[in-house]
Amino acid sequence: MEFFLDISDLSLKKHGESVCGDQIRTAQTSDKTIVVLSDGLGSGVKASILATLTTEIIIRMLKADVGLADMVETVIGTLPVCRVRKIAYSTFAVMEILHADYSYKIVNFDSPEAMLFRGGRVIRPERRTMRIQDRDIFVSQGRLEQGDFICLTSDGVLHAGLGVKMNFGWGWDNVAEHVERRLEGAPQCAWEVTRNVLAQTYSLYGGKPGDDASVVGILVRRRNRVVILTGPPLERATESAIVERFLASKARKIVCGGTTGNIVARHVGRDVQVDMKTVTPEVPPIGELTGVDLLTEGIITMSKMLAVLEDCQFNPAMLPARRDGAVLLAREMLNADVIHFIVGQSINEFYQNPDVSKHISIRKNLIREIVFALNQHDKEVTVEYC
Repeated sequence: MEFFLDISDLSLKKHGESVCGDQIRTAQTSDKTIVVLSDGLGSGVKASILATLTTEIIIRMLKADVGLADMVETVIGTLPVCRVRKIAYSTFAVMEILHADYSYKIVNFDSPEAMLFRGGRVIRPERRTMRIQDRDIFVSQGRLEQGDFICLTSDGVLHAGLGVKMNFGWGWDNVAEHVERRLEGAPQCAWEVTRNVLAQTYSLYGGKPGDDASVVGILVRRRNRVVILTGPPLERATESAIVERFLASKARKIVCGGTTGNIVARHVGRDVQVDMKTVTPEVPPIGELTGVDLLTEGIITMSKMLAVLEDCQFNPAMLPARRDGAVLLAREMLNADVIHFIVGQSINEFYQNPDVSKHISIRKNLIREIVFALNQHDKEVTVEYC
């Protein structure tokens, strides 16, 4: 069983505040994934500090395999209680998922109940109550399946529209129903759902959130894999074997480079069809070839792709609307979880010309830059030189 935990989190700060009083942290060890959403009392800097302290304590303790009861007791014992309202200065929801069998445990301390969607419909796993330091802690557990979606929210989401568009706020049931509608089209990533939920939250507040609001979405799905073939190999005799292995991959297949594209075209016995509608003053056109999901020019397009990713801050929503090789390649990188580069080391003399910009002169250095950037954004990247 090889599932991927696609995790997305988004937050809105209370109108008029400089920072959000909710904090979200995700951490992974070799055997588990931990997600923490903490809501500091009130809003602004003080709330943010309290929520940050809470998430940091929980992450550190769970990574060290401290027991649930000890972890909760430490957090409750560390954070003060508001004397007036008699509530904790910071609430939290914690989800711990074991990689071995995808069993999970969700802990809620004065926070909204988590939502679990299976088959596109919300279900409410049975919760048990633990009494720790005179406080009720709710715990639910089970095992995740492919296609499951988990949604954690702060109070600010459930209270959206309170006194503005809805008398009693959006509410748990209405949020769950909204998520169900978003899941009808079988979303490819968690970000699609979390973005939609937070956009609706913002709308219900009339564009002026009355509280910090946060959403965490976790989609259990298969890994999205991409393999990229770029550059001819050093030894021409190895071309056929490399292309055959590339085409046999079950991942999405991308070719970057005109010469590389021609090598693959010879192998499949087809011609590359150039799509001139995708040419721009800065980016060469893409090509179409049987058995290849995307075929672009090489060094220039990959260099522009890296610039596109940096400009959009690795956020799919900020990708340019234009359809050129750099944007299409950037979209493939953002949609992928696992990326494997097969990099030919045969030198293209054109890119050794001293008049050519230094950052695109050597393919290997460019690949290193791309790999570093992708790794910084939680992509699993491997490189094979040939």
